[in-house]
Amino acid sequence: MNLIDSHCHLDFPAFDHDRAKVLQRCRELGIGQIIIPGVAAQHWGRIIQLCRSSNGHTPQLCPALGMHPLFMDQHHDNDLAQLSTMIESDRPVAIGEIGLDFYHKESDRPGQQRLFEQQLMIAREANLPAILHIRKAHDQALTTLKQLRPPGGIVHAFSGSVQQATQYIGLGFKLGFGGMLTYARSTRLRALAQALPLESIVLETDAPDMTVAAHRGERNSPEYLPDCLNALAEVRGEPAHLIANQTSHNVQQLFNLPPG
Repeated sequence: MNLIDSHCHLDFPAFDHDRAKVLQRCRELGIGQIIIPGVAAQHWGRIIQLCRSSNGHTPQLCPALGMHPLFMDQHHDNDLAQLSTMIESDRPVAIGEIGLDFYHKESDRPGQQRLFEQQLMIAREANLPAILHIRKAHDQALTTLKQLRPPGGIVHAFSGSVQQATQYIGLGFKLGFGGMLTYARSTRLRALAQALPLESIVLETDAPDMTVAAHRGERNSPEYLPDCLNALAEVRGEPAHLIANQTSHNVQQLFNLPPG
């Protein structure tokens, strides 16, 4: 099996002490590629450097560059220009992690919306897919996507409705599922993962966050991606190797990646 982790923050300091060992275990588990999204401009350089270091090795590490809606205080006026420049020089596989997070009432919703639109326009101009973080804002995000029409992408950690999922799929987006599927109490999410077409699903860990049930309370890791795969196979009643192959194909096709 070739597995792809479509969303993993492997550049975060949580992996600084054992990153090489984590990657070795990923290699042994058949994880061929890992997508590393950016959350703020100050971290883009370390993502690019980390991904370059994987050149010719397995797993292949692939960069995405973006500004996360939860880190508004870390974003600056010149970051958008820097993003456009780095697209030209370093060609990430996607723009992300970008989006809207209206979970907290005190969120800067107008600022998030402006930044979301600006980055979607950059994605459209560069013909790059977008990796979206959307929480308590799916209807607003869908309205924006319908207006700006970026070239598809992934809605990471999707937990919206089937109706919202269908709209995202119609706009060229895949839906990301990860560690929350491994919890028996996630009945609504598991029913959603069962109902959606497999051609529209990708696997992710979101490590070091959102860990799987078997490692509750611990740092999440891309090496736990097989737990997510097995949970998805269980809820769908389909063979794990078929799900691994299809979800990996979905990511490769979306991001124009070579086979891992």
